[in-house]
Amino acid sequence: MEQVLVGSVLSALSTGVGALPILFFKAVTHRWRDILLAFTAGIMVAASTFSLIPQALEASNLMIVCLGVLTGTTALTLLESVIPHIDLEHSRMNISMDTQSLLILSAITLHNIPEGLSVGVSYSSEQTGLGGLIAFAIGLQNAPEGFLVALFLINQKVGRGKAFLLATLTGSVEIVSALAGNYLTSFVQGMVPYGLSFAAGAMLFIVYKELIPESHGDGHERSATFSFIVGLLAMVCLIQWFG
Repeated sequence: MEQVLVGSVLSALSTGVGALPILFFKAVTHRWRDILLAFTAGIMVAASTFSLIPQALEASNLMIVCLGVLTGTTALTLLESVIPHIDLEHSRMNISMDTQSLLILSAITLHNIPEGLSVGVSYSSEQTGLGGLIAFAIGLQNAPEGFLVALFLINQKVGRGKAFLLATLTGSVEIVSALAGNYLTSFVQGMVPYGLSFAAGAMLFIVYKELIPESHGDGHERSATFSFIVGLLAMVCLIQWFG
């Protein structure tokens, strides 16, 4: 449990680390934003397809893995129907600024729940080091996310200090969900393959629905594509060396 707590705290605090630069400057170029998003997308795809899914297959069978992945993607789809996605920089919703900021924070916070679950479940796996790898992958994904949330809040006339604090708090839900995921899989060992495949489905949903579209909206598709490949290969190397 101590390892789960440490891993979840580090991955959650990565959101705040990513938001830290907002205290010193207000803007980031579209090119670098897209490169960061694509890089973390590659990290998460590799973590899902080369760690989570193979481990789930080894501990169960193809039917359970397919069911878990589909359940993970369905769960995030339902979350989006409750908390609609709002483009971080191109929102066209005709609502008040404060309400819009609240919806942004709510959406990001809810999207962090399955990420925390994936960390907690991974620590229940029999593969040594898998939990740390997944926590690392989630942390990399959280850093640019924290920066973008803080940048959005700054653009909404929220003070820099408050924007940094709110962006950091959006990641704190991962600590609770990681502990919950680890507890459930430890209590019912047969839930581990379900949890691993669920987490893989949730991560792949985030990649394809959120990260890739966000990284291909400003004319930097080629740079983002190469960054995605580099991120994927970086995670494959980590899995090979430490997995």
